[in-house]
Amino acid sequence: MSYFAVLPFALLLLSIAVLPLAVPHFWEKNYNKALIATVWALPIAVYLLLQRQGHFLIESGHEYFSFISLLAALFLISGGISLQGDLLAKPKVNTAFLALGAVLANLIGTTGASMLLIRSFLQTNSERKNTFHQPIFFIFVVSNAGGLLTPLGDPPLFLGYLRGVPFTWTLKLFPVWLTMIAALLAIFYVWDSRAYAKEGTANLFADRTHVEKLRLNGSFNFLLLAGAVGGVLLPFPWREVVLWAMALLSLKLTPKKVHRDNDFSFHPIIEVALLFAGIFVTMIPALELLKAHGKDFGISTPIQFFWLSGGLSSFLDNAPTYLTFFSLAGGLPATGPTVAGVSEALLKAISCGAVLMGANSYIGNGPNFMVKAIADRANFKTPSFFGYIFYALVILGPLYLILTLLFFSGGQAGT
Repeated sequence: MSYFAVLPFALLLLSIAVLPLAVPHFWEKNYNKALIATVWALPIAVYLLLQRQGHFLIESGHEYFSFISLLAALFLISGGISLQGDLLAKPKVNTAFLALGAVLANLIGTTGASMLLIRSFLQTNSERKNTFHQPIFFIFVVSNAGGLLTPLGDPPLFLGYLRGVPFTWTLKLFPVWLTMIAALLAIFYVWDSRAYAKEGTANLFADRTHVEKLRLNGSFNFLLLAGAVGGVLLPFPWREVVLWAMALLSLKLTPKKVHRDNDFSFHPIIEVALLFAGIFVTMIPALELLKAHGKDFGISTPIQFFWLSGGLSSFLDNAPTYLTFFSLAGGLPATGPTVAGVSEALLKAISCGAVLMGANSYIGNGPNFMVKAIADRANFKTPSFFGYIFYALVILGPLYLILTLLFFSGGQAGT
């Protein structure tokens, strides 16, 4: 394939990164997102057909359908679970919220866990004044790092599963997950404790007098989530049949009040479906070229793969970034254990980089902007786009360095 065929992929990712900031009102409409995705995807589709390589479109379409089926099922089912209440906004309570989210992210995805917990987390802290740090850490822990342990947790890992990575392989990332989550929870607890100590008497009194027990509505959806998780283990197309069956059952059986309490809307999942349709088409030439010429790029160590996959995941969506480096690693010779044709040492670095560093900006992972939007509507002050990046660099940067020294400094792939 021609190297020029990679250009639409790069331009589509650039559009996704720039247009929400440059023309936010234009970007709000899913129709316009569909237009942008089509503009960049259509030339590649025509190019592949003219080159008599249409089988790549069929393979990518197959993968896209499986990918969007999982995301849609988790999004729709978790949207039918409403957690309402207002607890005492003490540091230990807030830390417990984040810890719960880090676990749930591996069962219902980072998007599902974020949407389930964010409103009750914000309601709990609504009487406090010093809350600027809270949405930031929520994004770090629940919307990103928490989903490192299963293919259900974050879209990049599910794409790896579709490419042949065993479902339980990601459990090997537990030491990285535990290190990152423990460090973030410890930093948050100290930060939140200092902020809590600065709260005025009136704020603390209001917090104590507005306590409501947590109420869980739509809990039957947990059974549907269990069905969806079981369905993931099935082969195509039964996997997708089960996922959509569970999602449709949730939509049919969930009371409208639960959806209203969650501010439920189809808009986010439609947005993801449209953009990823374009991504799955335009990335075909890039992935094939990386498979053929990956060894020529001089990228061969876990450190390089961790930082490069993570760096791109910071500003481009982490799912296509994962696939890009997965294909690059697949083109390299491996001297140690392999997983799905990729050096296990490199696959660990790619997985951790893509998932963890999706937290570095609002556009690195889908739930990030959702959490910011919900926090803004709840009158919580959140950082600007570049302000958030500053906090990510200051807080997460040193943790990435620690992870590098502990887990990714083993030299060449397979060593």
